[in-house]
Amino acid sequence: MDSKEYYMQCAIDLAENGIKQNEGGPFGAIIVKNGKIVGKGNNRVISTNDPTAHAEIVAIRDACTNLESFDLSGCEIYTSCEPCPMCLSAIYWANISKIYYGNTRKDAANIGFRDDFLFEEIKKIIENRKIPTENLLREQTIKTFKSWQQKKDKTRY
Repeated sequence: MDSKEYYMQCAIDLAENGIKQNEGGPFGAIIVKNGKIVGKGNNRVISTNDPTAHAEIVAIRDACTNLESFDLSGCEIYTSCEPCPMCLSAIYWANISKIYYGNTRKDAANIGFRDDFLFEEIKKIIENRKIPTENLLREQTIKTFKSWQQKKDKTRY
């Protein structure tokens, strides 16, 4: 079994390699289960033209593919930077058990990333957020929730 420092260094190496390959920002992540690396990712926002291709998201997708499961219970994530709100949410959705991180959100802000802004934006009530948001056709959309609620063979997640 390898050490926490080893796994974090793997995430750092992924971040460095991603920078060298011009794939995206300086972020890397790995997912470990029972002492084995099951998922790897570096930021690929630029190379894939995908604003959601953050290192943690890429690593989660890789781990889910490798483990053939959407549930990463019992896994730990090592990420070179404190996860942004999107990645933090994905980590929770994946049921990852522990997060290890290197740089902080303040460190990310100091080099031009807006993680800190997003953390603050989420705290605001909808009407006060920068992007206008409008509730629309709720009576129609609620029907799909009722269909889901009544579905007998659904897989809960």
